[in-house]
This record gives sequence, structure tokens and C-alpha cells, in this order.
Amino acid sequence: MTNRFRVSSALIRRLEDVGLRPLVVLRQAGLPMGLFDQEKILVTTEELFSLYRGISEVSRDPAIGLKLGTEERIERYDPISIAALYARSFRDALQRMARYKQLTCPEEIRIAERGDECAVQFLWLLADEIEPALLIDVCFAWIVGIGRRGTGRLVNPKRVELQRTEAHRKMYEQHFQCPMKFGARQNVLVFDKADVERPFVTHNADLLAILAPQLEAELTQQLAQKSVSEQVKGILKRLLAGQRPGLEAVAGELRLSTRTLQRRLTGERATFQQLMEDARRELAQHYLLHSSLELNETAYLLGYEDANSFFRAFHHWEGTSPGEWRASHARSGQTRETETSPV
Repeated sequence: MTNRFRVSSALIRRLEDVGLRPLVVLRQAGLPMGLFDQEKILVTTEELFSLYRGISEVSRDPAIGLKLGTEERIERYDPISIAALYARSFRDALQRMARYKQLTCPEEIRIAERGDECAVQFLWLLADEIEPALLIDVCFAWIVGIGRRGTGRLVNPKRVELQRTEAHRKMYEQHFQCPMKFGARQNVLVFDKADVERPFVTHNADLLAILAPQLEAELTQQLAQKSVSEQVKGILKRLLAGQRPGLEAVAGELRLSTRTLQRRLTGERATFQQLMEDARRELAQHYLLHSSLELNETAYLLGYEDANSFFRAFHHWEGTSPGEWRASHARSGQTRETETSPV
């Protein structure tokens, strides 16, 4: 996983198209004035959040995130979007977007299925603060836009859940063509499974056969720079979404046999079970700090059969309950914010 986001030059041109001056946006965001002059525009998670806050503050258009997220010009410069549109179905597209996203930035697309629903969520893995609302709008509009273009506009979310307080409900309902839920515990797009299975009219097997191997080669090269243990833990974090992936599933992701993977882990003095526990522990901390998910929902996302199993595991890791840990760290965060706030 890279620790930087790459900002497309197409975004800069799009800002100009909607009447925003890039230099004004950078100044408002507190970013270097020469940032957009670089050949490769790379920013940290903190800088990315600042950039999107700057766009929001300069634009003052509540729909700006939806507009940017559905801009086809940006998609034409994005190999992940292209690979998604060439996919066989919306499900195939979502899986490719989630897989290849790790190539470009410290961001994860999590896909969780439960009953007749499929939920899509974005996680900023190196974030120390809440992501800007505008960035959520961009990401959700991007996912829905890919689904609509791929299926010939047959896909709408079942509902959209946003953590923010209610604002511009009619605008969002008109764009997403579904009910909106504000004040939710997490930011999530929810689709009917039947819609996720819809085939893509934009499917192009020949072009996908050209593009996908290039992305897979880049992914393989990036993963090769990590130890096998790091790779396994990263894959487990991605696959842990209401299920408990086994060694065979992870080996398949790495294009290895289970025997080869087991041997390499042994060579690094690591065990699959310990890596599973490490992945669950790190994800648990992330969910507790960055969402208001109920503890039983967190247990489900971590692949535990019931909440009690999660509570016992968490107490073993941290020496306290999940609820007490969350409250303690929330108080610590408020204390640090008070100490650093200007009088």
C-alpha cells in the first residue's frame, strides 16, 4: 500500500470548468501554491482532506461533490474506472475497483454482503481525522456512476447512509434516486444484491484482457516489496466483511497454493491464525475510532459468530471492553483537541 494519493490533472481542469480557480482552492486549503505544477501530484491523507475541504469552502455549491464524482473526463484518465467499465457485471466492477484501489492510495473499498443487500464503504487507512463530507459525495457518486453507465442506467442504490446531519435531502435523493438516511453510524452505499448481479453493457473482454494484466503486474510488483505476512494481513483486512476468510481464499488472492503460502509464512515465523488476529485487532480499533457502529455490527464485520466472541477477543488484546476502549480514546481525542485549540 502506497502512503500517498495521486491527484489527477483532470480534476484541476474540472475545477476550472465549474468556475473554481485552482490557486484559490490551494490557498484556502493551506497547501503549497506550486502543488498543481508537479508532474505527479502526490499528497498525504491529511493534504487530500484539506484539498477537498478547500474545494467545498471555495465552491459553496452543495452539489459540487456529486458533480465531480460523475465527471466522465476524470474517468477517462483513471485506469481503475476503465477496468471497472469493461467488467462483466456490477459485482465484477466493484471487486476490481476494490482490488486495484490499493495500487493508487491508502484507501480501501470494503464490500460487505448481508441477506439481500450489498454495502459499499470507503476507508481512509491512514486518517487521523474524519473525512470531509465532499469527499464522501465524490466517492459515492463515482461508484453509482460506474454502475449506471455499465448497466445502461439500470442501477440505483437501495439507500444511502451518511453520518452527517441532514442537509439538502432533496438534492441527494434526486441524484441517487433512493432514500437518504442522515445521522447514520457510518457512511455507506447499500445496493440490492439483484442489482449487483446485473451485467454490464460496456463489458469488453478484449480490452479488459489488455488492461487487467497491466494492473495485476503493478499490484504484484507492489506486493512483492512487502513480506508475505504483511501481504496476508492486508488481504485479510480486505476480505473480512461479515465472513472469516480461510487460508485457501488468501492463497488464491496471492496466486499461490495453500502449501506454498503456509511454507512461506513458516519461513517468516508467522502463523495464519496470528495474522488473522492482528488484522481483526487493527480493524476493530479503526471501526471503534472512526465510526459509531454498534458493537454487534463491528463483531459481524470482523467475522465473529457473535458479539460475545468479539468482546472476549478484544479484552484479551486491550485488557478492557470495546465500549470502554472507545470511550477512553474519544476522551483522549477531545483532550488533545482542547489543548491544541487557539484561545
